[in-house]
Amino acid sequence: MTKTFQAQSLASARTSRRAFLRQTAAAAALFAAAKTALPAGAFAQGAGPEVKGTKLGYIALTDAAPLVIAREKGFFAKHGLPDMDIARQASWGATRDNMALGTKANGIDGGHILRPKTHLYSTGKVMQNGQPLPMYTLLNLNEDGQGISVSNEYKDLNIQKDASPLKAAFERKKAQGKDLTAAMTFPGGTHDLWIRYWLAAGGIDPDTDIKVIVVPPPQMVANMKVGTMDCFCVGEPWNEQLVNQAIGYTALTTGELWFKHPEKVLGMRAEWVDANPRATQAILMAVMEAQQWCERMENKDELAQIVGRRQWFNVPVNDINGRLKGNINYGHGRTVANSPLRMKFWGEGGAVSYPWKSLDTWFVTENIRWGKFEPNTDIKALVDRTNRADLWLQAAKTLGIAGVPTSDSRGVETFFDGVKFDPADPQAYLRALKIKRAQV
Repeated sequence: MTKTFQAQSLASARTSRRAFLRQTAAAAALFAAAKTALPAGAFAQGAGPEVKGTKLGYIALTDAAPLVIAREKGFFAKHGLPDMDIARQASWGATRDNMALGTKANGIDGGHILRPKTHLYSTGKVMQNGQPLPMYTLLNLNEDGQGISVSNEYKDLNIQKDASPLKAAFERKKAQGKDLTAAMTFPGGTHDLWIRYWLAAGGIDPDTDIKVIVVPPPQMVANMKVGTMDCFCVGEPWNEQLVNQAIGYTALTTGELWFKHPEKVLGMRAEWVDANPRATQAILMAVMEAQQWCERMENKDELAQIVGRRQWFNVPVNDINGRLKGNINYGHGRTVANSPLRMKFWGEGGAVSYPWKSLDTWFVTENIRWGKFEPNTDIKALVDRTNRADLWLQAAKTLGIAGVPTSDSRGVETFFDGVKFDPADPQAYLRALKIKRAQV
């Protein structure tokens, strides 16, 4: 009896061992197949992205290139997101409205946005009925690469960084009963802040000496052509197109106002990010790899050709690739080759892409300056709840990026007129400004 039982047990054990080995081999094969299908980073996080994609918006501006390239060059698919939809938006207002809807209501879940929009949406300052839309800044898409251009009406003044010669010209025009307009792309957005800073530094109050209006980026050149504006601030390729069509000239690129300034971000609805942490990491990694591709000088011509296509910007390559490479034609014979003011996408250790909290602190402070936020706004609290540098660092670690930032602050920033901004003391900056709405 005992011998029979032992024999049965031994046979059973052998059968179990064979079954175990078969299961182990099958599991190993499955693992290998999954590892091939998914990137190492996504697989290491568990089961890959929760979804195969979502919809991100963009405006036809050169700084949207990383999103376009991530789609065109397969970076999204590489990280397990083959169904990403990168959808053109008609204006920054349309972007806001579609962001409020989210993809569940046929809108968008994130995209290429002006950096201050994260704060303006999250607080409800620019939303319908003042309803807050919680947002996160995931990464900075680019530095520099915008421009402030003026009408040929002021050709003889040869306006550059110093806007003060326009003050007397504006006063003469106003005395003749003519309207004065400066165009930007969205209230409280980067272009609004750049042109206000520039005018104010020249002694021109943007709220009393001229009317600041909103014009969608692709409509800037057409509006300047028919004489409805005196100056504008917008991203590329629209300043270069203005010069190429001899309608006006560029006074300065925004990198001359504040060198290596942040510009657009990848911003997403907080609700979507919180519900899809692995997909968020996949989006971050794909866009970060695309930023590195965009940064390489040998890729600039191809980059211009891709984004210039009809389905993306529908803009001639010659309106894109000059300034993209740092070859700046300001107009009226003023040119600079190989300028460090070209648009930057990545930087050493991803320093361009990293969403420094100190830079968000300036944007909130500057919007306090112009009355978009109250003077008693808790700047740090707003930045802390909207800036997700922690997610960026997680993606960078998975990608194996070396030399990443180890602080939330880039330190004291200096503007072209000598004004300094210490992110540790925003109030001191506000007190030092002569033209402002905030009473501090």
